[in-house]
Amino acid sequence: MKRWLPSPPLSAALFVVWLLLNQSLDAGTLILAAALALAVPLLTKGLRPATVRMRRPGVALRLAGHAVFDMMHSALSVGRLLLTQRKDKLHPRFVHVPLELRDPNALAVLAMICCLTPGTAWGELSFDRSSLLIHVFDLEDEQAFITMIKTRYERPLMEIFES
Repeated sequence: MKRWLPSPPLSAALFVVWLLLNQSLDAGTLILAAALALAVPLLTKGLRPATVRMRRPGVALRLAGHAVFDMMHSALSVGRLLLTQRKDKLHPRFVHVPLELRDPNALAVLAMICCLTPGTAWGELSFDRSSLLIHVFDLEDEQAFITMIKTRYERPLMEIFES
């Protein structure tokens, strides 16, 4: 079964998204959705870095809550800064964050969190995965930002993916 359906959640998601995008339940749409749901995971199996073994689902839910809260808070802050601050009053910076995290799936989640949070952008991961370069739209305290990334995101990701 795993040979023909390597990622059932991905297949289910692709099937549903195709139906939603086409807004139709006719036979042709259902057949094409099923074909895509089977073909795409098979064709992209080699692109996934490793099988995900998520531990500690409670920590994962808490991390998701923190990420959503931080994204909403950051969106409001960035919007306020864009509307009220002059360009010369902003402090954009690149920050090097030292990492202990090594799992490729956890690093992918950290990348998504950084890229989806307004005001931050994933810059570069060092070749040895020991540090991450992040661009921050407005940064007052670099050490506080590094501590926040490590405590709110890196530590929970290590618990979920590496423990």
